[in-house]
Amino acid sequence: MIRKLLVTLLTFSLLASTSWAQTRTLQGTVTDAAGELLPGVNVIVRGTTKGTTTDSNGKYQLELPGSENALVFTFIGYKAATVEVGERTVVDVVMEEDLTSLDEVVVVGYGTQREKDLTSAITTVKSEDISRTPAASAMQSLQGKVPGVQIVSSGTPGGSPTVRVRGVGSYPQTKGDQTPVGNEAPLYVVDGVFFDNIDFLNPNDIATISVLKDASAAAIYGVRAANGVVLVETKSGKRNQQTRLTYDGYYGVQVAQNVLKMANSEQFVTMAQESGSAADQSYILNAMQRYGRSRENPNVPNVNTDWYKEVLRAAPIQNHNLGVEGGSDKATYSLGASYFAQDGILDMKNSFERLNIRARTDFDVNDWITVGANFNMSNSTKYSPDDAVWNQAYFAVPIFPVYDEQNTAATPIRYASAENIGYRGPQNPFPTMTFNNNRLQSRKILANFYLKLALIKDKLTFKSAYNTGSTFLRNREVDLPYFISTDGQRSVPELTKKNETFINQIWDNVLTFDQSFGDHNLTVMAGTSYRNELWDMLTARGRYFPVNDEHSWYLDQSLEIPVTDNGTGAKLVTDDGTHQYGFSYFGRVAYNYQDKYLLYATFRADGSSKYQEKWGYFPTIGAGWVLSEENFLKGNSVVDFLKLRASWGKLGNDKVQASDGLATKTVITGVYGNSFKSGTYAKSTFDYLRWEVVEEVNVGVTSKFLGSRLSLEADYYTRDTQNPVFPLTVPLIGGTVMRNVGVVRNAGLELALNWADKIGDGFRYNVGFNMATLKNKATDLGGAPYIEGGSAEFRQRTYLNQPLQAFFGYRTDGVYQNQAAIEADPAAVAYNQANPSNPIVAGDLRFKDLNHDGVINASDREVIGSFLPKLTWGVNLGASWKNFDLSVNLMGQNGAKILNRKRGEMLWTTDGNLDADLAKNRWHGEGTSNKYPSSAGLRKGWNQKMSDYFVEKGDFFRIQNVNVGYTFKASKLGTKFPDARLSFTAERPLTVFKYNGFNPETPNGIDSQTYPIPAVYTVGLSVKF
Repeated sequence: MIRKLLVTLLTFSLLASTSWAQTRTLQGTVTDAAGELLPGVNVIVRGTTKGTTTDSNGKYQLELPGSENALVFTFIGYKAATVEVGERTVVDVVMEEDLTSLDEVVVVGYGTQREKDLTSAITTVKSEDISRTPAASAMQSLQGKVPGVQIVSSGTPGGSPTVRVRGVGSYPQTKGDQTPVGNEAPLYVVDGVFFDNIDFLNPNDIATISVLKDASAAAIYGVRAANGVVLVETKSGKRNQQTRLTYDGYYGVQVAQNVLKMANSEQFVTMAQESGSAADQSYILNAMQRYGRSRENPNVPNVNTDWYKEVLRAAPIQNHNLGVEGGSDKATYSLGASYFAQDGILDMKNSFERLNIRARTDFDVNDWITVGANFNMSNSTKYSPDDAVWNQAYFAVPIFPVYDEQNTAATPIRYASAENIGYRGPQNPFPTMTFNNNRLQSRKILANFYLKLALIKDKLTFKSAYNTGSTFLRNREVDLPYFISTDGQRSVPELTKKNETFINQIWDNVLTFDQSFGDHNLTVMAGTSYRNELWDMLTARGRYFPVNDEHSWYLDQSLEIPVTDNGTGAKLVTDDGTHQYGFSYFGRVAYNYQDKYLLYATFRADGSSKYQEKWGYFPTIGAGWVLSEENFLKGNSVVDFLKLRASWGKLGNDKVQASDGLATKTVITGVYGNSFKSGTYAKSTFDYLRWEVVEEVNVGVTSKFLGSRLSLEADYYTRDTQNPVFPLTVPLIGGTVMRNVGVVRNAGLELALNWADKIGDGFRYNVGFNMATLKNKATDLGGAPYIEGGSAEFRQRTYLNQPLQAFFGYRTDGVYQNQAAIEADPAAVAYNQANPSNPIVAGDLRFKDLNHDGVINASDREVIGSFLPKLTWGVNLGASWKNFDLSVNLMGQNGAKILNRKRGEMLWTTDGNLDADLAKNRWHGEGTSNKYPSSAGLRKGWNQKMSDYFVEKGDFFRIQNVNVGYTFKASKLGTKFPDARLSFTAERPLTVFKYNGFNPETPNGIDSQTYPIPAVYTVGLSVKF
């Protein structure tokens, strides 16, 4: 018995010792050279996938197999460290910063590449730079940071910024009653799914945004890539990462800045007196009788309404995000939820709310099969104003108030009306704000499922991915009844409903081969993609519904649902839709020899059901030479990395419509028998359209100097849209029809210069500068002398070797100061002889006689500016010391012009106010102004010609973003406390410009009914558990 017991004990002892020999527990702390703890460092057992990550205190713990004796430590921005463990159980590691970071992986279409191997123009922005901008759209955070990408801000709650990559190559398109819009927006690819924008995404859910700017980078997306491609990767967990819970949020206020000053009552009265208008004098007298006289000036009504001040307000903005992520050696997971809310600075029901939920995971089924899924859902609700509010606030005269208790007929609110003092219209913007209710509800669902097979480990992989994006829009426009005056009323309540559905399905299959043969490195990728897109829209209008209960604002509650408009015959009930599908083949070859000589080529064949011409082919080729790997530069103490690169390629744009037609009828009379009979002759012109093709050449340099503290990246490109869709006049019958003709060229230089260094004990700083030039012109118009655009009053034209949609009009040459100046000008003399009843007088504008024929007429017009800036630039500054950090972003533009359409429309009516700059600096006597006409001349036909008087400089300088933060380290607070960062952000606190408007940023260079862009101030908190 005792012998059996001894044998048993010996057996367990041997087993225990064997077990101890098989595994042992290691732990330690990871810091940087300054002694700062590094959380999130990957700690992997060499030669395996087993590992962990350091926690918020930089600590790690794992079991080391007995057969292994080394750990590999990796962390972004630091050099990988391999540490032999020996017999130790505690292994502390100090990681060395890697300023070069050229081995960092960059996301490209359908794959990744090392940054050092790129031959393309790609700029990547990371999550920390994206999340520090308080905005609904992540693209707003790129403003001033990516050379060659122009981003025009939007002030509306939840508004989408206008994004242009390397200029504009397409003419604005129209469909039905839509306002002309450009086709300049890039393609957005979110985790493999195509979108027109990414406004539905929470910026905190984004890991990286990569902008593919040139053809070599973007052509893998073929017919969708002509305007550039924006690749968005959402956040995911990491292998061997401990579970981490995070909170990020901010709360702040938005404030209107650079509010346009309008003429006050005293200025308005003075100008009315100078103009000699009997009508204006009558209105002023009526206002004084109704509202009294000012104590300071009895000739002025006792009302001085600043309409912009009345309609604007300070508005809150907030964002809250919760996230959980982690992973083992076989799986990763990432979950998140967020809430964003933004009220508008317009003082009405004007807001945007968005709720996002996301989940992402992948799992190794075995050594060669991996499956993954990604889900992202967004629900949003937006209440928007009628854009007419901004025009009404601009035109409303200051001599009547917002409310008028004497207006007893007004219902349901006693708003004042300018009609009550004699004007033709009510002018008051508050009824438009109060009795119009526009709501847009949006739901977007993104789902991605993939299967990845490692057919030959680390060499040959196959990935099949099914991606779907669904968008459901429910738009409701409500016009409620009210009465404030004869022309300010609505007797019949109207309700318009528009429901849209868009479903996009993509099935990608990609085979990738990656192999090194000594000094030769080769990657070959081939794939197919199937696309299926469905869109449908149902619109209907109802009248006479219960207006006092929003829960009853449904078509079923309406007494009438008219099918057509009685006045125009237009359809009021519409049901429309499209179904498009396509199939594509694509491939890529990337080769390098000794990391010195780089070759890169892609090819895509796109088939589409949209056009008569079914297939398009889009090849690219790129090459690079890493000079720093050559013997004559290797080991150089100044040059750390120097690469020259060049590429050529073709891209496509399928955002143009598929066809366009024009039909005309002519009444004719003919002899039939013994009498004349009337009839009609019908003639139609029809054209099948096809996608536009862009051909681009790009040359560039990527370099790092002085221990990689200084980096320089420069690109020069020419980008030709070879068959843009232009509206051409149809001979004989008139009218226009869209056709693929001509060539539009965009060319420019892009430069990014950055310096990063550290001084003394832990003080780090960085300085960055970027700039981009742009020259846009039409080099071929298909034989047409020009392409007409704009409106009859504000003409835009596209001429050969001039920018697209350039402003077109007269050049001013100051103001006539006296009669002698008029008599000395042959053009003025000729005009007065032809128009003796309304002659040119002192105080009128003087126009240049460009053809020197002694007459000012249409032949003296020319291109007077373009809405596209010739230069955009940005400066990015950063510093950190101990727990403090600071970042400052500056940006600006030069060379753009803005059409001040508000001012132009104002001059056509005697019923509106004037802006304060015009009121103060008008001509009111010899020598008083050589810029603005007199009060009497403001509304004179001679001065109302489309000219550079209405086209102003769009140059500006802006402090785009200031972010100051302090991080509370868990290591110094105790293990029970998480890492936390408290921050303050000022977005757009200062904008300097000369333009007479709220802001010089407008999507198409025309300022008419533009929502002001506010400054934003927030306090934020980030916590990592």
